[in-house]
Amino acid sequence: MSSPHDDAAPLHTSPLHDRHVALGAKFAEFGGWSMPLEYAGSGVIKEHTAVREAVGIFDVSHLGKALVHGPGAADYVNATLSNDLAKIAPGKAQYTLCCDAETGGIVDDLIAYLLGPDRVFLVPNAANTAEVLRRLRAGAPAGVEVVDHHTTHAVLAVQGPLSDEVLEAVGLPTGHEYMSFVETEHDGAPVTVCRTGYTGERGYELVCENDAAPALWDALVAAGEPRGLLACGLGARDTLRTEMGYPLHGQDISLDVTPNQARLGWAVGWKKPAFWGKDVLVAEKEQGAARLLRGLVATGRGIPRPGMRVLLAADVPVGAVTSGTFSPTRRTGVGLALIAAQVTDGAEVSVDVRGRREVFTVTRPPFVETGVR
Repeated sequence: MSSPHDDAAPLHTSPLHDRHVALGAKFAEFGGWSMPLEYAGSGVIKEHTAVREAVGIFDVSHLGKALVHGPGAADYVNATLSNDLAKIAPGKAQYTLCCDAETGGIVDDLIAYLLGPDRVFLVPNAANTAEVLRRLRAGAPAGVEVVDHHTTHAVLAVQGPLSDEVLEAVGLPTGHEYMSFVETEHDGAPVTVCRTGYTGERGYELVCENDAAPALWDALVAAGEPRGLLACGLGARDTLRTEMGYPLHGQDISLDVTPNQARLGWAVGWKKPAFWGKDVLVAEKEQGAARLLRGLVATGRGIPRPGMRVLLAADVPVGAVTSGTFSPTRRTGVGLALIAAQVTDGAEVSVDVRGRREVFTVTRPPFVETGVR
């Protein structure tokens, strides 16, 4: 999510920035935004554990927000992005990919919220929002408009097994299906309550206009306090998503990685007549990808980090780590790596951890049990 940033350009800040300052947040740059990495008095592991065992609240307002609207907007999005919107009904959301038409490489992964045949709300990654919108605008038919809401709307994520209780306490709807959403109000302001998230736990993402975000945050924090809620930064978000094997654009997936290589073929509507990159991706699928994104679990104390070499035998490189961390849940090192397709799940490989050869088992994520539903 983080990307190179022009030092001359000021970083965007969330409408909740003063709340994070008051909580003693340590900030970092993510895709041109200054966002909380962790909070004083808790830190990544405590925040991570709160989400797995109780409930956490994240400000993820750096995520992109865009509305594609006009006659046939859903059909247009369906002819460009990878997944098949025809498989879902209005009120449902879908994980999808924006691929390059020539190479099939992943420009971004995003969530599409189907509002109706003429309205689709998209949530791309912060660093890639401008490029995704540029591509969609360039091909949009007459009457279809792509409106950027990146800096006008906030996104709050309430994640964890007690997330329903927190939302119910502030009068928001809960219990709707995974990957669905409800449009409602809080304190007189519109809010979209989405049953989505990036942690692997049951939870919700709430989209509202910037002006409504502080009151919504305050109400959720107050309701969550007796339930063990912690404010969580993007450090815990990263360890949580890595435990689930969820890919991060710019690390695990990129313009140099295709959906086939990333094992994201389930997010591709192969039977659709068209989407960006279809021909090259179908050809690669038939031939078989040369490398695949796989999971790694340490057999010892090694912790994998992005860029570390993955080897077979003594000195046979077969790939590289793309994401890696110490798993607070499993208490061991886990990671994702792009590895030669010949290396199968269950194989043992070594990772060059600062000159030491640490042994890892190749596996298929998630590394922990999912609780999203």
